[in-house]
Amino acid sequence: MKKLLIAGTTSGSGKTTITLGLLKVLSETHQVQAYKIGPDYVDTKFHTRITGRPSRNIDSFLTPDDPTLNYLFTENTQDVDFGIVEGVMGLYDGLGSDKDAFSTSSIAKKMNLPVVLVIDAHGISTSAAALVKGYLDFDPKVNICGVIVNNVMGVSHYELVKAAIDRYVKIPVLGYLPHNAAVSLPSRQLGLVPDDEVMQVDQKINKVAEEMKAHVDISLIEHLARDDQRVIESPVTPKTSSLTVGIAKDDAFNFYYADNLSLLKQSGIRLVPFSPIKDAHLPDVDVLYFGGGYPEEFAEQLSKNQSMLKDVRQFSLAGKPIYAECGGLMYLGQHLMVGEKNYDMVGVLDGNSEMTSRLKRFGYCYAESLKTNQLAAVNGTVVGHEFHHSVFTVNDEDQLKPVLKMTKVRDQQVVSEWTGGFQVRNTFASYLHIHFYQNKTLFNRLVTQWEAAIHAD
Repeated sequence: MKKLLIAGTTSGSGKTTITLGLLKVLSETHQVQAYKIGPDYVDTKFHTRITGRPSRNIDSFLTPDDPTLNYLFTENTQDVDFGIVEGVMGLYDGLGSDKDAFSTSSIAKKMNLPVVLVIDAHGISTSAAALVKGYLDFDPKVNICGVIVNNVMGVSHYELVKAAIDRYVKIPVLGYLPHNAAVSLPSRQLGLVPDDEVMQVDQKINKVAEEMKAHVDISLIEHLARDDQRVIESPVTPKTSSLTVGIAKDDAFNFYYADNLSLLKQSGIRLVPFSPIKDAHLPDVDVLYFGGGYPEEFAEQLSKNQSMLKDVRQFSLAGKPIYAECGGLMYLGQHLMVGEKNYDMVGVLDGNSEMTSRLKRFGYCYAESLKTNQLAAVNGTVVGHEFHHSVFTVNDEDQLKPVLKMTKVRDQQVVSEWTGGFQVRNTFASYLHIHFYQNKTLFNRLVTQWEAAIHAD
């Protein structure tokens, strides 16, 4: 497999557009595996749509062990020709001011990835050379091997930018994409709208691919990609389990890491998808798994599906295990308020969610268990991230107490602390998104907890 990383100078520079176009072009003649640096769920759905293979997250905070990162990169890629990695934010942006704190550049160095840098040419010409030179000089250990110029206003504009970079920097300029508002993808909450909600999404991607073929040297990009033929053993040995897990999958709930689902299957667990929006009843399963998503966008449909709400409520009351993240937490509460409208939800957790006008939590955090729960024993710590435009308010704090204490650390300083996460019977729900590969024991402990719950008298 030949590997390459697409990075941007900033968020919004066009790296996602370039990545999608390149994935489409390469997929026409090659087997391609896509990756996303960071905890993002939405970009990976676009990747998967194009390549037909589940895109994987490469995140050195969520999976801090380097051998694990390399395993997740190389696993099941024997038939892959190209591994294309999309960066996160700007090339050197991470957690705090440290350029090596979970940034795109740190992953590029850890995994020996050549980097194609995407720059936004809006409003600049010769200054583009200074921009590129600054990124090259800032960390010479990052192998920036070429530049793609985005948002170009015409051929003459591109020629000016290219001439400046050729003159002052002498790094290959691989081509450009012209400014075209028609192919822009809509955003929601600091990220893209999910692919299946975007009108004419395939036509937009096809148009970007056509522009890439016309204006970018694809053969040179293929040449710049670096071979990676390693075979690395899994750092996690999943315990064998015969559990059947019902996984909520529809427009409201669809944020799942591909590697988490793969690990469940490797253990022998059978995943049964169901829709809290459309299905009248739960499938016959042992465990329920609610990922994140956008339940607020489909709150009316979720609320009207009273038979499903009742089934989930009865499932929890029967002591069967439920694991829920973010959107799942919102669904399991009593009500979800969106604007002036209040929607009934499952009611397993005695609290209510309310959408907020601003982002309430964003970023990586450490979660210490205040009491034993599905994720960890008391005083145990897991890592994860939160990203939500809502708050969950408990109705009676004496009756429903948080089981997690979250800490956000930046530049070795604690910048914020808060509590959250709840466990009622064998139902666990929190805003925390986690990766099952973060250590060697978390996954097996989680499965053991589920098995103990369903086998309890």
